[in-house]
Amino acid sequence: MDAERDRHLGGHLSGHDRPETGAGSARAQTRRELRAARERAAGEAAASAARESAAREAAAREEAARELAAAAAREAAEREAAARAATRAAAPAKRSRDRAPVIAPDPMPQGAPTILTVCTGNICRSPLAEVLLRARLARFGVRVHSAGTHALVGAGMPEEAQLVARARHAHPADIAAHRARHLREPLVMESDLVLTMTQEQRGFAVQLVPSRLHRIFPVREFARAAHGLPDAEIRRLAATGGDDPRVRLGAVIMAIAGRRGSISADDDVLDPYRQGTQAYETSAAQLDPALAEVERVVRVALDTARS
Repeated sequence: MDAERDRHLGGHLSGHDRPETGAGSARAQTRRELRAARERAAGEAAASAARESAAREAAAREEAARELAAAAAREAAEREAAARAATRAAAPAKRSRDRAPVIAPDPMPQGAPTILTVCTGNICRSPLAEVLLRARLARFGVRVHSAGTHALVGAGMPEEAQLVARARHAHPADIAAHRARHLREPLVMESDLVLTMTQEQRGFAVQLVPSRLHRIFPVREFARAAHGLPDAEIRRLAATGGDDPRVRLGAVIMAIAGRRGSISADDDVLDPYRQGTQAYETSAAQLDPALAEVERVVRVALDTARS
């Protein structure tokens, strides 16, 4: 009777409840091994991809570090070269200031007297000097333009720079029209007077065109050297150039170059870029007296009616 009951119950056991046969157990083992192999392969592939990604990222970081180091080295070399050029330019400066030594002016092309103002980005200091001098010297036919040693090409003047320019009566159209450009050799070659905002920028321009050494000044140094030159002496010097305005101005500039004194970091005009409204006002206040002296020198030199 027990045997009959066991047969009856055995007929109702599911396939899961039945003990695996030898062949079924082998198949299950094979499936487990295949799953394990697939999982190991997937894990190894993920680990390999992670290693490759990490290697790429490390290589990118190394390349970026090399590029930054190279850029820093180039910038340091430029600063060192500019400093050497400025030092060489200032070597003959220890002379008597009572009477400027005679420096023969280099020949200039035909055309209107030209002043070039220079800063770094050509969006703040040099365009401010440009638009102010242009407004003040327009009646003398002087051409004024600007450029940057590392210009933000195509950029206009920031709103803060525009505000200080308008407050000083620059022409709104000149302010709005300004677009930054790089300092290039032809711009220096065609300019009677190049006015930079720092000693370093002066060195950059001198390196670019060494033959224009005596026509390139930090603007505040130019004003300092010209300050002791009375109007009568400027007229006398300008008169040696006859009626040609470029020759007249050149004679005066050469005399001022002979009065150049020692290099001073105090001659640098503050760079206000991204430093707030007050920095723009401070920078403009440093420029104001220097530009007034430039205006005086140019006006007296070109005023043939009083020569």
